[in-house]
Amino acid sequence: MKLDRAAIADAAERLTGRIVATPVQPLESEELGLPRRLTLKLENLQHSGSFKARGAMNGLLCAQVGSDGVVAASGGNHGAAVAWAAQWLRHPAHIFVPSIISGRKLEKLRLYDAHVHVTGNEYHDALSAAHQFSQGRDCVELHAYDQAEVVSGAGTIAKEIDIQVPDATTIVVACGGGGLAGGLATWWGTSKRLIAVETEGTQTWATARVAGKPVNIEVSGLAADSLGARRLGDLGWNALVSSQAESVVVTDEEVSAAQTALATKFGVASEPAAAAGLAALLSGKTSISEEEHCVLVICGANSD
Repeated sequence: MKLDRAAIADAAERLTGRIVATPVQPLESEELGLPRRLTLKLENLQHSGSFKARGAMNGLLCAQVGSDGVVAASGGNHGAAVAWAAQWLRHPAHIFVPSIISGRKLEKLRLYDAHVHVTGNEYHDALSAAHQFSQGRDCVELHAYDQAEVVSGAGTIAKEIDIQVPDATTIVVACGGGGLAGGLATWWGTSKRLIAVETEGTQTWATARVAGKPVNIEVSGLAADSLGARRLGDLGWNALVSSQAESVVVTDEEVSAAQTALATKFGVASEPAAAAGLAALLSGKTSISEEEHCVLVICGANSD
């Protein structure tokens, strides 16, 4: 499958009735020094607790799934999403996760009746084990962020935002492996200002921009289980470069403060990755003008 706007439009049609068209929440945010016009896109209310349900379901609907079902590696959210989609479609699911997975994410995997394999300390270790496991089995592998069917599923969020917030000019979104940010970039191109936010220890996009290509990083920090890709995916890289996406890197302390603000000021549960965008705004590491209408994607809420 080619990753483009047509693929995202097809995915949106395919997913109708299967995923949640998540709501948006305008914020009265001036007391925090945030942009005057700021709207949250609440993917924390999605099936399995994150935006990943979109790509997982689209990937399975596009695949010929064999008798051994589906195999996926994940820091937690992709695995939970694949397990949820596989349960919905009545396929077996084998999910490989690193030892840093949060307890809540592990609980969700078991809730969806997945066969859970805990291996290694990083997402990369789980990915290698999943690939080895799939060899010789009648199964399909779903990559967490570098597969067109998965990224086009994530990109359906952009299509929804166009309907829900038609005057949006600026999008702030977390970036790990680049699946979500790449899907949004594919849909909008350069028509919106796209700000991709990462944490220190998960900054694959920021590092790739400096190197001129995706390169490996050492993964660490608070968001390692959700933004813990060692390397930006090629699909995300190409889309983010083409869209002229910006890069912001925040600290764990700034993310923690943003999580607290989301919960106490706005009643929104978030995991570290989901709070990274707000951290970029609260810290002043990116600025939004009075003329812009900013949409902040709350990508998930699966944290302890």
